[in-house]
Amino acid sequence: MSTLYSTKVTAVGGRSGTIRSDDGLLDLQLAMPTALGGKGGATNPEQLFAAGYAACFENAVIHVGRSKPQKIKDDDILVVAEVGLSPNASGGFVLSVALDVTITGLDQAAAEALVAEAHAVCPYSNAVKGNIDVKITVTTK
Repeated sequence: MSTLYSTKVTAVGGRSGTIRSDDGLLDLQLAMPTALGGKGGATNPEQLFAAGYAACFENAVIHVGRSKPQKIKDDDILVVAEVGLSPNASGGFVLSVALDVTITGLDQAAAEALVAEAHAVCPYSNAVKGNIDVKITVTTK
């Protein structure tokens, strides 16, 4: 299988450091969230993961939707991703994800079927399958 796209990001200083992509388009300060005892004031890995998952999942919905007879516009789809960080039983940490998907212009059954198909093709969903608890809620307008 050939790689369709690859990127590289360098982190320095961990959760209180910086990240920078090899092309310079991503260049951010990081800070430990205040909820974890940090100073806050900058983004953190969980926010970045939530942003990536939300955008990728929404694009998977768009991609799958293009093959359906009932067309929906790209901006008729809204995905909100919430990423949680929790301790596990062995002294480490685990992530959880909640995806709230809102689709305008479809009935509930069609929207749920579309989202289920998107979950099967989304690279983020496939990457975390069996590792991270992902809860998906679908709403229609």
